[in-house]
Amino acid sequence: MQAIVKTGAHPGVEIREVPVPSYGPSEVLVKVESASVCGTDVHIYDWDPWAEGRLRPPLIPGHEFCGTVAKVGEDVTTVRPGDFVSAEMHVACGKCLQCRIGQAHVCQNVRIIGVDSNGAFANYVVIPESNIWKLDPALPREYASILDPLGNAVHSVLAGEIAARSVAVVGCGPIGLFAIAVARACGASAVYALEVNEHRRDLAHAMHADFVLDPAREDVAAEIVKTTGGIGVDVMLEMSGHPDGMRLGFEILRTGGRVSLLGIPAEPVEIDFARDIIFKGATVVGINGRKMYETWFQMEALLRSGKLDLLPVITHRLPMAEFAHGMDLLKSGEASKIILTPLD
Repeated sequence: MQAIVKTGAHPGVEIREVPVPSYGPSEVLVKVESASVCGTDVHIYDWDPWAEGRLRPPLIPGHEFCGTVAKVGEDVTTVRPGDFVSAEMHVACGKCLQCRIGQAHVCQNVRIIGVDSNGAFANYVVIPESNIWKLDPALPREYASILDPLGNAVHSVLAGEIAARSVAVVGCGPIGLFAIAVARACGASAVYALEVNEHRRDLAHAMHADFVLDPAREDVAAEIVKTTGGIGVDVMLEMSGHPDGMRLGFEILRTGGRVSLLGIPAEPVEIDFARDIIFKGATVVGINGRKMYETWFQMEALLRSGKLDLLPVITHRLPMAEFAHGMDLLKSGEASKIILTPLD
């Protein structure tokens, strides 16, 4: 089969012919129909310090996908060839404290398909049966291939009460944009989108955020104080990982409000704990991946409701052969979610 391969400890990838992967008794071989590109894939492509410290090439990346079951191991009982599927790509150990108390999404020994083992930027990928998620065949393939990042957004939004709450989304990359849609679908009273990139602000408008603000040019705190009657927002979803965005997010949060932190800063961030958390009585939730598998059921229900319009976030559709072009588009800031079709 054809695959995108990270061949060694250096920038770039290669398209290579590799063997179709073998699968074990409790594993599923999936023929990839569609895959999407994540910011993690950019780190892998560029071979930055995170990738250098985590990956062991050669490796086939790719952890957002959908496809059709091709073959199943002899012990597999929940899916069969021909089923339309995606997968939770975080493989939990099932043995640590977190796994045993229902917190497998923060498993101490988690391995990620597409990061720690071969992933979905290929014609076929092998997935443990426990991680396979069977899909409604009517679900659009493009939506089915972005369930991983959509799940991050759902987890962030639904980490606390959201109905009739005002929400600020700080950082409108793909997950931030998805969070706008999820918050609206779940009954948020107002959604504020904070983003310095003009292209992403345009997408936030397309996702029907009630207020789209540029922190680089506007007094965001003053605007939110004015439009919330001097209170601040009930919920702050931090998706940027930028120190300025994080500090601004805590500033605009009302006393007693809730914060979901998903964005990952490159370096430690200084926050005034006394002013921004303790005296505010703020609830702060760290968001890591998707809850296994509560978030998946929530996603499925939201998609089935028809209330999530995600198409504006999908800005490009490319063949996997143009993967390098996709990387350039993402790094230019002029692309959001890129959907890849498999190699011939």
